[in-house]
Order: sequence, then structure tokens, then C-alpha cells
Amino acid sequence: MFDVIGIIEEGRDEITMKRNKAESLKNSKKRTKSCNKEMAFRSSMLKLSLFSSSPSQSFRLRYLISTCATPAPSIFRCCSISTATDGKKVKKAKQKKTKNVKASTAVPKSSESSSSSLKLALVKEKRRTRSTKEFDEKAVQFGDTAAHIPVMLAEVLDVFSASSGRSLRSFVDCTVGAGGHSSAIIQAHSELKFYMGMDVDPIALDKAQDRISDLFCEDSDLKVYTVLKNFKYMKLLLADSDEKPLEPGVDGILMDLGMSSMQVDDPERGFSVLSDGPLDMRMDPQASLKAEDILNSWPEMEVGRVLRVYGEESNWYSLQNKIVKARSQGGLHTTSELVDLIRKSTPGIKGGRQGWIKTATRVFQALRIAVNDELKVLEDSLYSAFECLAPGGRLAVISFHSLEDRVVKQTFLDIINIPKTEGWDEEEVIRVNDDNNREEKEEEWIKQTVKGSKGRILTKRPITPSEEEERLNRRCRSAKLRVIQKNNAF
Repeated sequence: MFDVIGIIEEGRDEITMKRNKAESLKNSKKRTKSCNKEMAFRSSMLKLSLFSSSPSQSFRLRYLISTCATPAPSIFRCCSISTATDGKKVKKAKQKKTKNVKASTAVPKSSESSSSSLKLALVKEKRRTRSTKEFDEKAVQFGDTAAHIPVMLAEVLDVFSASSGRSLRSFVDCTVGAGGHSSAIIQAHSELKFYMGMDVDPIALDKAQDRISDLFCEDSDLKVYTVLKNFKYMKLLLADSDEKPLEPGVDGILMDLGMSSMQVDDPERGFSVLSDGPLDMRMDPQASLKAEDILNSWPEMEVGRVLRVYGEESNWYSLQNKIVKARSQGGLHTTSELVDLIRKSTPGIKGGRQGWIKTATRVFQALRIAVNDELKVLEDSLYSAFECLAPGGRLAVISFHSLEDRVVKQTFLDIINIPKTEGWDEEEVIRVNDDNNREEKEEEWIKQTVKGSKGRILTKRPITPSEEEERLNRRCRSAKLRVIQKNNAF
């Protein structure tokens, strides 16, 4: 009897021991698996912290690693990542924490995307030269609104400054506007003998005449001409002038291609997206073509071409169809009607901003360019203006969108006989003057020049407004200044 009981007890003890051993092994495997997960997590987080695009993100990731403890189950629950370590992907953990916890432990998508965005930012920065000039708001503002603030005034004065050893005896302002740039030039150059200001806007020209007339006495030998004409007629107007400025040539010419704030803020001109008015958009009130004529009578494909080419609008086909369809319902005659059509045809949010505003801005730009034939007029006028320059004379152009700037830089290259098919930044096509081989000392604002047979471009990269000017005058943000100088006669 005792033998049977002993056998049973031994068997029970053996079974219990095996069971305990199995449970111990199972728990050990769980702990090992948990530790492996922790190590994989810490390794991946460390890699991401090294390539983090933000110092604050990198700090949060490193702090999270330093506080990680075995088995650290809470960390896995509050983080959601999917990144490879030693060829294996860490599974996405369940998100059980609040949104605040998720935000505090957010991880960048990948080091590759952050690296590419950084490279893109550097490329954009290399394509321009930001001005370091101090922006004196009191010196440039007159009147009681921002409508009278000339863009990049200090930079324009530098371009035509007498410090370069050149005198400015004749000057032409192709877009005189309210006279901000012109009045500053006249005040800065006492040697100036001939001035001509042109504009197609009669209201702006009247303001400019009043301002310029207050700058000099009747016995001054400065001859001032203000003409209500488009700058495409500049060469003809200069040839007909009694002063004959074309015989020696003009020392300085300025083109400010942006709309004045007076035009934008006037609802009757139809330029603004935010105010209701007729679909006009004519720079010259005497011109015949209006924006509503394009929208209501031009062929469907031509309307689409305007939106695609001049507005660079990706949604052009849908807008083209909606515009043509609106003709059967009476057509579009006011800016508010066009904006309402755009709002209904555009997604509500794009990149954190109301998408319809961006689209409407591009559509209005396209219509304005088409109504005034701006790009063709600009290209022809650039060639004409360069011909009017005296040897050593300078032409400065301020553009406000990519289409204008593209025309300016490519036309400048063509003027000085530099091939433009190879691209603007190809070092084997252009000859760049640096500080080591310059024949003469340049002004401080000139960084790199492009030499050609007829002249040289003084701004290989366009000059953009200073950060202070952008802050005080938001409408100047997209401005770019390019300058070309005619070679001296031999």
C-alpha cells in the first residue's frame, strides 16, 4: 500500500516540477520578447532622433529613450511607429493614450523626407539674394495709406547710386505710379537734367505729377515729362522729345511691374479677389478688352489656355467647363460672381489655407495678364529699353510673379547673347565674375555678374526685399529685382 502511495506522490511532484519549469520558461520567453521589442524601439527612436529636422523633436525623442525601462509597456502603447530595424519592422502599437500624449511623442515620417525638404529650402535660398538694406517706413510713406509705399526703394536707389562713379543725367520711370521711386531718384541726384515718367493709369499719373512738381523750383534746369502712355512706346516718345535724350542714351530706366495698391483697393477696377466690382482688369481704362469679354465670349479652349498658361492653375479644365456653362445662365459680369464659381469648384482646404483663395488669385492673375497682354508687352519693351540706354546705363526691373520674372531673366540673357536653352545656373554657359577676378570694384549690393557681348547682368540671382520690409509691407513679398548694364563704348 505504501509503495503505491509513494509512486503516486513521486509522480505528482514530477508533474508539478515540470509544470513550474514550463511556466518559468514561458515567462522567460515573454520577458525576452519584451526586451527585444524595447531594444528595437530604442534603436529606431535613436535613428530618427539623429535625422530629426527639428531640434525640439530630436530632444523629445532622446528624452523618451533615456526614460525607457524594461518592459516599458506604456511607451509602446502611446507611440505608433513603423520603421525597420535589422531587417524587421516594428509593429504599430495600439494608441490608447490621449491626443496630447500622441502629440508629445510624434515622430517624423522619415529622415529622407526631412532631408529632401531641407535641400529644397537651400536651393530656393540660393536662387535669390535677400536684401540687407534697412527699411525706413517713414522715408517712403506719404499719405495715410499703404497705397503709397514704393517697393524696394533703398535697393533701387543703390542701383542708380552715384557712388558707383556714374552720374545720372537722364532717367525714365516706365511705371511711375504714385511717384514714390521717381521722387526719391530726383531728390538723390542733383545732377539729373532729364526725367520722363510714363503710366497708363490717369489717376496714378495725376498723383505722380503733383508729387514730383513739389520737388523743384521753377528755375530748375531739370526737364520733367509725364506721359499717359504704355512703356512699350518709350523709344518713340524719347525720340520725339525736344531734349533728344537718345543721342547720348538714357543713364537709367526703371520698370516696376506690380500693380499699385491704389488699383488693387479700387473695387471698380476689378483687380481684387476680396471686393465686389465689375470684371474689368484693364490697366489702361481706354483699352477695349475687359476680363468679362474673355469669360463670356472667348472660345472654350482659349479660356482654358489662359487659365493654364497665365495662371498656372492645375484645376483649369474644370474651371473652363464651369465658366462656359455659366454663359447659358447669363454669364459672369462681377468679381463676386467669378469668385463664387471658383469657391464651388475648389476643395475647401489646401495646405492649411482656404484653397479657393489661392485658385482665385491665380485665375485673376491669368485674366489680368490676358487683358493687358502683359508678357508680350514686357518682352518687347525690355529689348527696346536696352537699346535706349547710354553706354554704362542701367535697366532695373521689379517683377512680382514667376511668369514676369522668367521673361525678364531669359530676355536679359538673350540681350547679352548668352544661350538661354542651357538654363540660368549652368556654369559652363555663363561667365561669372567673382571677387578674385573682377576688373573693377563693384558696389556692395552686386554679388555675381553675368558678362555678355553687349552688356552684363548685375544680378545673377534676383534681389528680394529685406525681412523687415516684408514684415511692414506684406504686398512686396514676391518682388524680385533684376538689373542689366550696357557695356561702355570702345
